Amino acid sequence: MEWLAGRDLLLDRAHVEPGMWVLDVGSGPGRLSLPAAARVGPAGRVVALDIQPSMIHKLNERIKERGVSNLETILGGIGEGKVPPAAFDRSLLVSVLGEIPDKTRALREIYTALKPGGILSITEVFPDPHYQTRTTVRKLAQAAGFSLVESFGNWLAFTMNFRKNEP
Repeated sequence: MEWLAGRDLLLDRAHVEPGMWVLDVGSGPGRLSLPAAARVGPAGRVVALDIQPSMIHKLNERIKERGVSNLETILGGIGEGKVPPAAFDRSLLVSVLGEIPDKTRALREIYTALKPGGILSITEVFPDPHYQTRTTVRKLAQAAGFSLVESFGNWLAFTMNFRKNEP
């Protein structure tokens, strides 16, 4: 996974920078959340959202062990109204989109959660059993109001960045 979709590579592709607010949807135990928190620094914030209590528990333990103060966890799914509106500069979805039952609702909530001009960065890696094709990802994101701004990789592992259109 690191070779195809490494932490630094994905954060670089999403253009995560110091001071940003980042929403990591389907964060798991923090594979991206923890490095994102380090990258955004003390002026930034990362919110990690996951539906699995065991993943949130593991991430909370890691946060405590490492003394991370700019990373918050939320137990729940995207589309449940648990994230604040217009708060984030970036949102990350890494091999998660295919697992979300109501993709349209989820992407609309992310759209609302992003600041104007914010970026939704979606990464898919084959052979994830819930792998989504570029065409599917593009159609779903555009239906939620996003515009494709850049794409990286190939069919095996790709990242597509979508911008929240200005109001």
